[in-house]
Amino acid sequence: MRRTRLLIAALAVPLIGGAVVLPSASAQPAALSGPATEFTVLASGEQSVAAAEQAIREAGGTVVRTNTAVGLITATAPANGFVQRVSADDAVYGAAKATAIGQAPTGKVAPKRSDVEKEGRQAPKSSGATTGATGTDPLDDQLWGLKSVRSDMSRTVQPGDKRVKVGVIDTGVDGTHPDIAPNFDRGASRNFTRDIPTDPTGAVVDGPCEFRGCVDPADHDDNGHGTHVAGTIAAAADGFGISGVAPNVTLVNLRAGQDSGFFFLQPVVDAITYAGDAGVDVVNMSFYVDPWLYNCASNPADSAEQQLEQRTVTEAMTRAMNYAYRKGVTEVAALGNQHTDLGAPQPDTTSPDYPASSAHPRTIDNATCLSLPVEGPHTIGVSAFGPSGAKADYSNYGLEQISVSAPGGFFRDGFGTDWYRTNENMILSAYPRNVGVAEGTIDADGNVTPDGAAAGVQKAVTKDGRAAYYQFLQGTSMAAPHASGVAALIVSEYGRAGRGGITMSPDTVQRIIEGTAAPIACPVPATVDYLDEGRDDSFTATCQGSPSFNGFYGHGAVDAYAAVTRGAAYLRG
Repeated sequence: MRRTRLLIAALAVPLIGGAVVLPSASAQPAALSGPATEFTVLASGEQSVAAAEQAIREAGGTVVRTNTAVGLITATAPANGFVQRVSADDAVYGAAKATAIGQAPTGKVAPKRSDVEKEGRQAPKSSGATTGATGTDPLDDQLWGLKSVRSDMSRTVQPGDKRVKVGVIDTGVDGTHPDIAPNFDRGASRNFTRDIPTDPTGAVVDGPCEFRGCVDPADHDDNGHGTHVAGTIAAAADGFGISGVAPNVTLVNLRAGQDSGFFFLQPVVDAITYAGDAGVDVVNMSFYVDPWLYNCASNPADSAEQQLEQRTVTEAMTRAMNYAYRKGVTEVAALGNQHTDLGAPQPDTTSPDYPASSAHPRTIDNATCLSLPVEGPHTIGVSAFGPSGAKADYSNYGLEQISVSAPGGFFRDGFGTDWYRTNENMILSAYPRNVGVAEGTIDADGNVTPDGAAAGVQKAVTKDGRAAYYQFLQGTSMAAPHASGVAALIVSEYGRAGRGGITMSPDTVQRIIEGTAAPIACPVPATVDYLDEGRDDSFTATCQGSPSFNGFYGHGAVDAYAAVTRGAAYLRG
């Protein structure tokens, strides 16, 4: 579902973006000491934001900024004693140390391929040099997902309306990429993160800052994940490179992920609420909020502080997602790559994933643990399948959270055929040049290196000499943007003027995307193992439900053409 880079050094500091409540109302006020440090504070409710800000000041802190929609406050204070003091106030739901101020960079984080998303990439079989069919682009012959969702047909009816905005909440979007630039709205785009060169111990997080102030421009992506997502949603259909599912809608970068691929609470909440305020129609969320894969209310394997922290993450995310929903934002979320039934999750051995080396095994109680945002309110949860239609081995599933399914790539699809373990089973989309240079797939002169060619990286050049690059990835992160593109087409076709553009009820969008999806029945037999594909028994999955709704495919595979030609039947609930 996400990251291509991880921490490479051991960390031993409190969490970024989480929140800890210390039940210390009867204790003596803690003494303040230590260097100036940034904290995240969550007000106890919408009516107590001002009171929470006052509590911060009374506890010895300074308010830096406030997300009033949710009551999430960034503050600075001495490192020691502040959390205990401020958490004792009834106006405060939770507080936690965020980032230290003024840490110097100590090194560059090494690129790391995701076990899921970049699995086994190799030189592709197809040349990518063919001319696209009418309304498609030259590399679209490699986009089996585009054909699966019937975008090549839907664009003859509804290619998307420029007034419809799709927010990509991710690691950033390369707005200069020739396939993305025609549809990219830099003015509406925002970067809600700051690069974190190192944590307070000196361990590398994002590596050195490339831009002054450690804030990347709003058209920049140092990871590549967000640009790939954006290309699938709305790469321009202009006779060059690839085209997206909704090739005429507008892309807005709502960056909430670090260069390293971590998504911490404050930037995620800020991105979601901004989407509501800025008139964004659809947001794509192909991530989970770090550091907890599941936020559990009272898991016995966690400390009291960790339990309280997870409850605060859940509360803040719930507020943010409800806020965006009320503002008319359709929220599309990747179901996840943990090959688990979200109604009966497997044990979690990866949380907390930050700081490094702090994870411990946890049994997950489905009734009290949530993976966010996909298990938050008002989401369209998307699972992934491969070109044969088989559920991808890595994809989460289950009747509880799934809405629809979409092409996400399945490298190991087609066992016993020539296409088994080939890139063509994956999803091709846009790739930032700067990321390719950092990863060694593109050289300083802009040429694809031997390593890049071996990984299937491709290059195209515009008539005016601009180079564009593309890479293959797989994951529910790649499935969700197919669904987001279809959602954008639905708003384009059936929405009404409002909020300075076009608006549509998220509930109506969901009814149409689910109602027009192409049903896919459970396989026979319903239990599928992936042993031939080289997976262990933990990947074995059982599909429950009917052809019209089941745990592998939800209501079915998203269908852009059906959505824009038959969706009117679902306009009234």
